Amino acid sequence: MRALKSMRLHIGVFGRTNVGKSSLLNKITNQEISIVSDIAGTTTDVVEKSMELLPVGPVTFLDTAGLDDKTELGEKRIEKTEKIINRIDVAVIVCDFNGIGDCENDLIEKLIDLKIPYLIVVNKCDIKHTEISGVENVLYTSVKEDENLIFKFKEALVKLLPEDFVNSPKIVGDLVPEGSTVILVIPIDKEAPKGRIILPQVQTIRDLLDSNCLTYVVKENELKQAIDNLKIPPALVVTDSQAFKKVAEIVPENIPLTSFSILFARLKGDLDEFIQGARAIENLKDGDMVLILESCTHHAIEDDIGRVKIPNLLRKRTGKNLVIHNYAGHDFPDIKDYKLIIHCGACMTNRREVLSRILIANQKNVPITNYGIVISYCLGILPRAVKIFST
Repeated sequence: MRALKSMRLHIGVFGRTNVGKSSLLNKITNQEISIVSDIAGTTTDVVEKSMELLPVGPVTFLDTAGLDDKTELGEKRIEKTEKIINRIDVAVIVCDFNGIGDCENDLIEKLIDLKIPYLIVVNKCDIKHTEISGVENVLYTSVKEDENLIFKFKEALVKLLPEDFVNSPKIVGDLVPEGSTVILVIPIDKEAPKGRIILPQVQTIRDLLDSNCLTYVVKENELKQAIDNLKIPPALVVTDSQAFKKVAEIVPENIPLTSFSILFARLKGDLDEFIQGARAIENLKDGDMVLILESCTHHAIEDDIGRVKIPNLLRKRTGKNLVIHNYAGHDFPDIKDYKLIIHCGACMTNRREVLSRILIANQKNVPITNYGIVISYCLGILPRAVKIFST
């Protein structure tokens, strides 16, 4: 089974037109996934390629349009290229013997602001060798002539890997003792896909299996019977956020309780930041704008969590007439007029994109939190829902 795209290392490939970005990527992947041409602006949109890059592991390369694209659609292409920055874990900046200029330096500044490591690849050294000064992590090569390019590229890349990929974080396995029992509560409601369960639930089950835990999967109306049937109480109960209130009433106080969305708040984002962001709910006033941010698009249902349930919970908790907007996809809207951002569980995107959004929110002084945290906060059970993370 292929690694999930959201769990892969995302590597963005940037540079001016015709410096050899696509040629580099084609050689690394050993496939012609990007068109190579002497005509400026050949790469017109972001090209994605997922592969296994040993010893790094599963990765997704994103080949972008030239930073200096002066073709008719160049401005829009560059805009798409810049948006990719928020999704990547590592950047590869390709230049040639002309060195780096304003385009590359502007990109480097953005990468530094977002705390994204980068590698500069100086191509076409077979034609002319140019030393790049003032920056670290530079690889001198020739895509056409360097027989050791792939080895040198991977060696340089490994040194830049974020800590999250050196020591892969667990979803839940590090919170409970090995061999313990964990109950997962999965409602079969309108949002449950027919014939299967959603991705965060599947990933949590696999994580528990890898941690040698005994996993019970039940619906909320089967939960009490499941707990009563156990000789030893479960080490943890994990519920879908939408059943939080009912589940909290069933699970005894001595049994730890949390939600899938809160587990993913830790896995994909910054749990402490999200908890702090939820406290901003108490400061909301009539007319304040709240942004509900989803990382993927989907068909909204009658009782949609992001469009119906969370807005209703917020209005009930605050008693205020709030203006709530929903936004879905990889793009990040202008957030300066919002008083709170509520992010989804991020099961369909990678951690870097969520961390980038948190950083941008911090820079704009806009509190940010996530679905599970908000639901448990509005229900008055947040302290209990996050207690497991501090024990």
